[in-house]
Amino acid sequence: MQITFLGTSSGVPTRSRNVSSIALRLPQRAELWLFDCGEGTQHQFLRSELKVSQLSRIFITHMHGDHVFGLMGLLASCGLGGNVKSIDLYGPPALEDYLQAGLRYSQTRLAYPMKVYQSRPGVIYEDDEYVVSCGYLKHRVTAFGYRVTEKDRPGHFNVEKAKALGIPPGPIYGKLKQGEWVTLSDGRKINGADLCGAPQIGRKFVYCTDTVFCDGAVELAEGADLLIHEATFSHQDAEMAFQRLHSTSTMA
Repeated sequence: MQITFLGTSSGVPTRSRNVSSIALRLPQRAELWLFDCGEGTQHQFLRSELKVSQLSRIFITHMHGDHVFGLMGLLASCGLGGNVKSIDLYGPPALEDYLQAGLRYSQTRLAYPMKVYQSRPGVIYEDDEYVVSCGYLKHRVTAFGYRVTEKDRPGHFNVEKAKALGIPPGPIYGKLKQGEWVTLSDGRKINGADLCGAPQIGRKFVYCTDTVFCDGAVELAEGADLLIHEATFSHQDAEMAFQRLHSTSTMA
């Protein structure tokens, strides 16, 4: 996992910080996932080493403008010259209406498939390597935090031990590396787990913004290797944070 901060400012960009957007790059599969897409996010792509052609999933926390105003521009650019294969989007119920209205009134035609999924607490996406789940945060509108969990992988495969057992190299090694049982030509049954080291524990990335301190964020963040959490206000502005349902640095 590689994280790129495309924007960490609050509701208004500054000369040095754009509004909210975080990119999660999965280099082993040449894939890029985006969390929120504030205004100017596609310009931030140009200032980074990220390839928009690798963008495949976008997760929106909530529908406030500083988290979505860059979405239509980015999607349109992907269609014009991004060489994107397809994009799946996840977010609050209003996300699909917002996108359909933007496409209709701007007369934008996307040259790639796009699907929109409504985020609900629990698992919203899973494949062979990753699980993405979400939970409610506490903000002025419906807001979600997201958790990406990398599945545990088998430990290092001991090739020398396999050779000592007389196991011939070939496709069978692939099954053993995954910790599977295999039956050899001489009838012996080998447990691949016995030839692998300790499992490699998957990493966990959590993104929580915008929210005041809440149990939902605590639950999502439990055991995370990396937590990205907003801190719009300092501790001395706690009263304002409670009024606007944002976090202070102390809450974070």
